[in-house]
Amino acid sequence: MTDVFADLVGQDEAVETLRRAAAAGASVLSGGSGGGMTHAWIFTGPPGSGRSVAARAFAAALQCEFGTGCGECHGCHTTLAGTHSDVRFVVPEGLSIGVGEMRALVLRAASTPSGGRWQVLVIEDADRLTEQAGNALLKAIEEPPPRTVFLLCTPSTHPDDISVTIRSRCRVVPLGQPSATAVATVLASRDGIAEDVARWAAAAAQGHVGRAKRLARDPEARKRREAVLAVPRRLTGVGACFDAASALIEAAEAEAEAAVAETDANERSALETALGAGGTGRGAAGAIRGAAGQLKDLERRQKSRATRAQRDALDRALVDLVGFYRDVLAVKMGAPVSPVHTDTAPLASAAAERWTAESTLRRLEAILACRDAIEANVKPRIAVESMMLALWRG
Repeated sequence: MTDVFADLVGQDEAVETLRRAAAAGASVLSGGSGGGMTHAWIFTGPPGSGRSVAARAFAAALQCEFGTGCGECHGCHTTLAGTHSDVRFVVPEGLSIGVGEMRALVLRAASTPSGGRWQVLVIEDADRLTEQAGNALLKAIEEPPPRTVFLLCTPSTHPDDISVTIRSRCRVVPLGQPSATAVATVLASRDGIAEDVARWAAAAAQGHVGRAKRLARDPEARKRREAVLAVPRRLTGVGACFDAASALIEAAEAEAEAAVAETDANERSALETALGAGGTGRGAAGAIRGAAGQLKDLERRQKSRATRAQRDALDRALVDLVGFYRDVLAVKMGAPVSPVHTDTAPLASAAAERWTAESTLRRLEAILACRDAIEANVKPRIAVESMMLALWRG
């Protein structure tokens, strides 16, 4: 029997909580008390901890015909596949989730389930809700329909990530960073990846299951990582700092463009076809001429998605750099911990001989400051150039 929670790595306590809640939810529908079940949940944890995986699995367990999350019934299958008619997934492609989108989703989620047991609204990256969108969601959570469940995913319950009022009306499920050992075990047993490769990828990805899988299987992902980890030895002067910044930005842009190119082309083709492209006659020609506004709106949304993809790609590179400087500090302090990047361990050891612990910490802080600046909408190039200079100076 397949378990809907099977892909949630290293989160035994959270899984047990969600299993009990799903069982309680089934009891509610049968007229029971339903202790442990509530209408609004927040899943928190660092990147790679499995926030969206947990939310999707819980949604499947709620729709399970047996109330257990069996993984085999129609409710489980369709929810995990994203095709269940009573489960809505909000996956922001741009920088934020707007109020118009949220109002429409909340209105839809308020209806009676058409075939499932619950109406479930899963909001991935709920920290990207605009203030107005958050207010629209809050109103729905404060006055929930009897068979609607809201599942929100955020990095934390800090007010910068989710409003205090929404937080106060939700049950929080904290997820921790899974250990490299747990991630490696899953890669080897579930995905058939060689054990030595799985161990290396799990350590290099710093507990991020999806990234570990990409590193283990995608040569291009490994090349991008190698280029990032070559940055510290490239910083030999001011000019080299700006060159390294340009290379990092351009690599992130190329990665993002490759990630969204096919989706963009398919969306544009589908819209043009729907608007009558390829048709003949005056009616078709007039329709496509009048479609300029819709095409412009599509281009705007695609541009926003590309910007988000670029920032995500750049952030992955910065996390790799953090891992390198963490390794340097661990060597410098003689900490009894395994390196994040085993393949650059000699370089980290050499750097530890040249740098003080204080200068290494300053370098780590420079990278974290760069991530914060980009999140605060500072131009990525400016933030990265400033970081490179700080890394060079120490």
